[in-house]
Amino acid sequence: MPAPQTGMLYAWAFSKHGNTWPRRAAMPPDAEIATLFGMHPRSATLLPAQAHDSRWCATIRGSIEDDRTKRTPARPATDKDDRQVKNERIRNVAIIAHVDHGKTTLVDQMLRQCGQFRESQLKGERILDSNDLERERGITILAKNIAIEYRGIKINLIDTPGHADFGGEVERVLMMADGCLLLVDAFEGPMPQTRFVLRKAFECGLRPVVVINKIDRHDARPHEVVDEVLDLFIELNASDEALDFPVVYSSATLGYASLDPDKHTDSVQPLFEMILSHVTPPESDPDAPVQMLITTLDYSDYVGRIGIGRVVRGTLRSGRPITVIHRDGTKKNEQIAELLVFDGLGRKKVEEVTAGDICAVVGLESVDIGNTIADPEHPEPLPLIRIDEPTLHMTFRVNDSPFCGRLGKFLTSRHIRDRLEKELQKNVALRVDPGHTPEEFHVSGRGMLHLSVLIENMRREGYELAVGKPKVIYRELDNRKTEPIEQCVIDVPTANVGAVMELLGQRRAICTTMETRSETTHLEFTVPARGLIGVRNRLLNATNGTAIMHHNFYEYEFLRGPIPGRTNGVLIAMETGQVTAYALEGLTDRGVLFVAPPEHVYAGQIVGEHNRENDLDVNVCRAKKLTNMRAAGADKTVVLKPPRILTLEMALEFIEDNELVEVTPDAVRLRKRLLSENDRKRASRAGK
Repeated sequence: MPAPQTGMLYAWAFSKHGNTWPRRAAMPPDAEIATLFGMHPRSATLLPAQAHDSRWCATIRGSIEDDRTKRTPARPATDKDDRQVKNERIRNVAIIAHVDHGKTTLVDQMLRQCGQFRESQLKGERILDSNDLERERGITILAKNIAIEYRGIKINLIDTPGHADFGGEVERVLMMADGCLLLVDAFEGPMPQTRFVLRKAFECGLRPVVVINKIDRHDARPHEVVDEVLDLFIELNASDEALDFPVVYSSATLGYASLDPDKHTDSVQPLFEMILSHVTPPESDPDAPVQMLITTLDYSDYVGRIGIGRVVRGTLRSGRPITVIHRDGTKKNEQIAELLVFDGLGRKKVEEVTAGDICAVVGLESVDIGNTIADPEHPEPLPLIRIDEPTLHMTFRVNDSPFCGRLGKFLTSRHIRDRLEKELQKNVALRVDPGHTPEEFHVSGRGMLHLSVLIENMRREGYELAVGKPKVIYRELDNRKTEPIEQCVIDVPTANVGAVMELLGQRRAICTTMETRSETTHLEFTVPARGLIGVRNRLLNATNGTAIMHHNFYEYEFLRGPIPGRTNGVLIAMETGQVTAYALEGLTDRGVLFVAPPEHVYAGQIVGEHNRENDLDVNVCRAKKLTNMRAAGADKTVVLKPPRILTLEMALEFIEDNELVEVTPDAVRLRKRLLSENDRKRASRAGK
């Protein structure tokens, strides 16, 4: 029987000739066998033994060619095809990968070795991660465009985010590319985000060049990873051309690339050559009426909005009148003030941009993402950008805690609404709806990280707000409720597999893959998105911090059943004041504390996690009474355990429905929705 990974490729051949296989005869080369089945030569080892029979191969070859002729009739040539011209001086390439597979580091090496920049122009690491939040987290959040000149050919490089929560950025910018570099870690292999970005590339019709990165790792397994990538291509129904993908092996850290994983070179020149030879030049009609799709927005304090996109056809000229076609079909005539093309890490002013190039347009008042810039005499819109729907939502509301307004500049619902509307202009994967009260807003996004980055940016800009518990977005299918399912991948030491299986099993997860790799075990699950809320911290505790988890959206399924929430209650401050060591010393046996002296707390603030199921009101501000009977050395030194420092993501995963996360420029606090103890008791009795 054929290997299940490649069964889709030759199931037709088996069904037609499986009962008439002759005995093994002469053995043709593996490359010929793989080519016969439309496969890459590396996968010939996955073919059945009968496939090595030359007479059987000849029979199958004729049948496949006949079948292909029937399925793909010749397309008649048209005048429009005759007008298409390839711009051989340009290559538009997007770099896609799973998070932390070395994408931005590889771009650094391409910039340093292209010969276009002085050493002083390229300082530090991860040059394209210019955002403070990107540098702190070590991930790419915003897509960026740069241009590299190599052998007289302009290569427009598009660096994309690797996390699926920022898939809106990936979906938009892939429309500007003609090809892509798919980076895969030489040990980890394809991960959930690899599947996500590759599927988006196939939807845009891009032909990937596979780059196996980090081959300098001691545990690298490049040949096995290439086969896993091929399996992923087959699973995503890639075309015959895409299955014959070229492979480059690289080490972004050491700065070299090679066509042979065992050969160490001294530069990334093989990668540049692969881009020039395998990425298709942009093809369009430069004399047709101009069309350009806006996929990204930038802003300048001097010129206002700047629309960035690719000229699909025609020639765009500075100072000429154009028509802006909005997403709703409305049209507005405007005039281009300036045209900028990407040059190195910056932009330069030009008078015209031909079809196939990526440029920035200055001077348009009403430009927005998804708009089409067209010829006024032929205002034809381009297809709208398709963005996947959100799967998670939160409630943003005005901060009404006793500590509100201490450091924040923007406090009111008007400030929060204006900021969210501004974010909607460039964050196309975001949705904002009115809440139950004028002080609340329902904000929907692609995942926890997507929304937490928005909250963190607002906090750093001086906003104060309170955020509710994240909740998944359900849908109706055949009058039944469905929920989002995530594909979760966990790499954990073999000794801790039991703890992972137990924890994920409680959350309705289904294990689909279990593989042992060296000293670790690779696990894959499909799990409800609501089951992953709050699981990361528990997973790290259960595995002593050794587990590595990644997940992204998989599909919608019918509800899998109830999932247990947080098992422990919380410790709640009884009064407003300053935390004392004397009070905390008596509470160390009650649970894990979130505060330490001399922090200030208020009544209703959550100051710790109780070691039992119920909530407990405690006094963390109690001071030791002074007496005249105290000796000089009578007081013992109080030694407290360090408090648990909650990051924004940890706080969002920790809270329940009756709790909020208070976000201010200087702190992230947990609190109850009802600050008064009497109000909470009254609400509890009413709920019963």
